[in-house]
Amino acid sequence: MHVRFPRHPARSLAPACALLSLALLLPSASAAPDASTAATPQPQPQEQPQQDAHARIEALISRMTVQEKAGQLSLYGPADIDTPNNPQAGWRNAQQETADVRAGRLTGLFNNAGLEGKRRLQQIAIKESRLGIPLIFGADVIHGFRTMFPMPLAEASSWEPALAERTARAAAVEATADGFRWTFAPMVDIARDARWGRGLEGVGEDVFLAKQFAAARVRGFQGTDLSRPDSMLATPKHFAAYGAAEGGLDYNVSDISERTLREVYLPPFRAALDAGALSVMSAFNEIGGVPSTANPALLTGVLRDEWKFRGFVVSDYTADEELVEHGYAANPREAAKQAFMAGTDVSMQSGLYMRYLPDLVASGEVPMARLDEAVRRVLRVKQKLGLLDDPMRGLDGLPAAQRPENPEFIALARESARRSIVMLKNDRMLLPLPKAGTKIALIGPFAEGTIDLMGAWSLFPGQSAPVGIDQGLRNALGPNSSVNVVRGSGIESALPGGIDAAVAAARDADVVLLAIGESQKMSGEARSRSDIGLPQAQQDLAEAVAATGKPVVVLLSNGRAMALKGAVRNARAILVTWFLGVQTGNAIADVVFGDFNPSGRLPVSFPQTAGQVPYYYGHKRTGRPSPESAPGTAFKTRYVDATNEALYPFGHGIGFSPVRYDSVELSSERMPLAGTLRVRATVTNTGSRDAEEVVQLYIAERAASVTRPVRELKGFRKLAIAPGASETVEFTLTADDLSFIGRDMKPTVEPGEFDLWVAPSAAGGIRKRFVLTRD
Repeated sequence: MHVRFPRHPARSLAPACALLSLALLLPSASAAPDASTAATPQPQPQEQPQQDAHARIEALISRMTVQEKAGQLSLYGPADIDTPNNPQAGWRNAQQETADVRAGRLTGLFNNAGLEGKRRLQQIAIKESRLGIPLIFGADVIHGFRTMFPMPLAEASSWEPALAERTARAAAVEATADGFRWTFAPMVDIARDARWGRGLEGVGEDVFLAKQFAAARVRGFQGTDLSRPDSMLATPKHFAAYGAAEGGLDYNVSDISERTLREVYLPPFRAALDAGALSVMSAFNEIGGVPSTANPALLTGVLRDEWKFRGFVVSDYTADEELVEHGYAANPREAAKQAFMAGTDVSMQSGLYMRYLPDLVASGEVPMARLDEAVRRVLRVKQKLGLLDDPMRGLDGLPAAQRPENPEFIALARESARRSIVMLKNDRMLLPLPKAGTKIALIGPFAEGTIDLMGAWSLFPGQSAPVGIDQGLRNALGPNSSVNVVRGSGIESALPGGIDAAVAAARDADVVLLAIGESQKMSGEARSRSDIGLPQAQQDLAEAVAATGKPVVVLLSNGRAMALKGAVRNARAILVTWFLGVQTGNAIADVVFGDFNPSGRLPVSFPQTAGQVPYYYGHKRTGRPSPESAPGTAFKTRYVDATNEALYPFGHGIGFSPVRYDSVELSSERMPLAGTLRVRATVTNTGSRDAEEVVQLYIAERAASVTRPVRELKGFRKLAIAPGASETVEFTLTADDLSFIGRDMKPTVEPGEFDLWVAPSAAGGIRKRFVLTRD
C-alpha cells in the first residue's frame, strides 16, 4: 500500500467506495449504539481528565492558523526515498521535510525507518514548531514488524481469533519500540474473487469469520489502553467494498447493491470499530459512480451519523488526488474539496490538503467548522495515544535491528505458522512421515530458503530470513537426515536440466515433498492474476515427478485460493502452507512428521477451475438450481464442463485422525422471536491420535421477503478430542443471528422455516430444521 524502505521497492495501498442510495444516509436499526457505548453519567474523578484534554485541544485549535490546521491533516512518506512503483506525489527532500515539521505543515510520517530520524523530527516538532504539536509515526504493520508471522489470510486458517490477537500484540510491541504508534491494519475487506491479489491481507470470503478476526486484531494492536507506549492505533481498511473489485482487478470499480454492501462488506468494519479502532482508511475503488474517498454517504452517513464514529478517516495513498483520474474531480483543488467535505479528514501523500485547504476556507467553499472538526479528531487521537503528554515515548530505545530477537515471539511465530497450515487431503494416510528410514526428495522452486516464504509486506529492517523448508526438515530429522533437495524449475520458468534432476531424485526417494506455488510478488497489492493456477513450468515439473509413481506430498505456498489440476490435484497429500513467515520451514516440518496435528481450515473456497471465480459458498439461490442427483440436467444453473461445487469448500481441512459427526439435537423445533435455540452436537474422534476439530454452524432461511444465501456461518468451536473420545459442543442462536437487511435497507427478522447444519465445512454436515415464530 504505502512507501517502503530503501532496500525494497515501494508499495501503494487500497481501494475506494461510492455513492450510495438515499437510504444509506438514513440511520438503520443496527446504527444505535449498544449499551456498552451509550453515554452514561460517570463519576467526576473520571470525567475531569477528559474535560482537561478537551480544553487543551480546543485551546490549541483556537491558536492555530489555517495553514497549521491543514498541516495536522497532511501525512507523508519519508523524504529522499525513490519509490518508482507509487505515484510521484508529495515527495520532499530531507531539507524540505525538516522545514515542514518546523512550520507545522504535516501531522506525521509513515514507513520512515530508524529511531534516530524519528527522534530528530519529533524534537523539532515539539521544540521548534510554533505550537509544539507532536508528530505521529505510522507504518504498514500487516503481519509482523521484526518477527514476521503468517500473512493474515494464512492466519485466518487457524480459525482462532485469539491467536491473531496475540500476533498483533507482538507486532505492536516490536513496532512501537521503533517509534511507530499507528498501523494501517487490519485489512477487513471481504474477498470472494481469488484473482484479486490483496485477499492475502484479509480473512477471506465469510462475514462472520471476518468480524471475529477484525475485532481480535484491533484488540491486539491497541491493547487495553491506547496511551501505553506499546499500543498502536489500528486502522481497519479499506472503507469499503475494495474486495469486490470487478474482475479481481486491483483499484477497479466495485459495482454492488446497497444490500450487499450492508450485509457483506460493512459488518467487519463495524466489528473493528466496536473493538475500539479510532482511524479508518478510505478505499481506492468507487461504488455506484462515486469514489469512496469522496463519498459523503459512506464517510459521513454511515461512519458518523449511523455508527457515531469519533475517530478520523485517512485517505489511502494519493486516493484524494486520484479523484481526477477517476473523472470525478476536474482538477486537484476540486479533488481536495470533494474528499474533505465528504469526510476524509487526513490526506496521505498527495499534499492536496496543505496546498488547497487554506484557499478553500478563505473562499468559503470549506467551512471553518469542518476544518476545526477534522483537526479536533486528529488531536483527540494523538491525545489518547499519550503523544500530547509524552511525545518521545517509544523513541528512546535501541533500533529494531540492534535489539535481540524475542524468543517468545519466535515461538509464537512457529505456533501461528503450524496452526495456519491446512491439510486438504491425505490419501491412505501418507502423512505423517516417519522420521527414521525414509528417503525424502524435496523438489520445487520453494524447496530451499527463500524470501518468498515471507509473503508481501515484509518491509522493515532487522528481520531474520525465513527458515527454509529444507532447513526445517533437517532441523526435525537431525544430522543424519536423508533429504535430497532439487529445485527442478524456477517459479515461472524452466531450469536447464531441472526436470531431469528432479525425476532422478524422485526415483531414488521413498516419498517426494513437492514445494510449489506462488512467489512473494504473485500475491499482494497490484498482483491480480487472470489465471489462478500454477505457472506452467511448475505444472510441468509436477507432472514429471508424478510420472515416477512415487508418492507425492504437495506443499503449496500461496496467497489466494488456487485452481489445482493434474498431478497437483491428484497428489496423495496436499498441504496448503500459504506464506507462513519467519518460521515456515520448522512449522511445515512439525506437520509433515506429525509433531503437530494439522488443525487449519480454509477461509476461502478452492474452485475446481479458474472459470468459476468469483466463487464463494454463501451464494444466492436461483430459480433453476442444478439438482445434485442429476447434475447434467439441461436449462439449469450449471456449467457444461464442470459441476457447481468447490474442489475444496470453505471450512474444509482434515487432521491425522478421522472425526465423525454423530448427532445434532435442538432444544426445540420452534424458536420464539424473543427466545433462543440451543444446538448440541456430538463429535467423535475415531482415530488413534489426538484431534482438533473446527465444528461449524450454518443456517439458511427457506423463504423470506429478500432472497437469502444457501448457507451462512453463524458460529464455530474448535474442539480438542482424545483418541476414541466424543465431545459435545453447544451453540445458542438468537433472533440477531437470523436477521438480514430487509427491503427498507434496515435489519429485520422474519418468522419462517430455517435449515441448520452442524458441519466440518460449508458442504455437508448434519441437517436439522426449525421454525422461527412470533411468540
